[in-house]
Amino acid sequence: METYLTTARLALRPFTDTEADLDLVVELDSDPQVMRYITGGRPTTREEIRAESFARMLPGGFWATHLRATGEFLGWHCLRPHGDGPARSAELGYRLRKAAWGRGFATEGSRALIGKGFGELGYERITANTMHVNAGSRRVMEKSGLSYVRTYFDEWPYRVEGDEHGDVEYALTREEWQARR
Repeated sequence: METYLTTARLALRPFTDTEADLDLVVELDSDPQVMRYITGGRPTTREEIRAESFARMLPGGFWATHLRATGEFLGWHCLRPHGDGPARSAELGYRLRKAAWGRGFATEGSRALIGKGFGELGYERITANTMHVNAGSRRVMEKSGLSYVRTYFDEWPYRVEGDEHGDVEYALTREEWQARR
């Protein structure tokens, strides 16, 4: 497998416009537990993924995450420029199969992309967002070096248990990242 970014345990590569990569995303988004804080647990259909999420994954910034030793697909990480944020800022994200939870893979991949973002890509600020009640994702953000910024309330197309507590934003600046290294 050709890779573009590796860590001790992971190989990350950009998604491609292939049925094989689409199949990986469909399998991931078919798990109600994976989708709990995104759609309230409703699996996303292949048609929805092809028309909506997969199309936005392809221009770049989304990385298929594989176990380096075996090539097993674990999920994805992303680091993409903020569409509506300040210049030279990016948004970090991740979604992993349930079998990969609790093993440090989300943090490991996030740290690698943060390093790439502040190094090669020249970002000045990286943010990440999740539901307030998503304790696992918040831990990943904190272990990756991001700090809590704010709680906010957005309208979502799906009712998700705990959404009355809002969403949270975490952030890390290049200056903070360099000071911690």
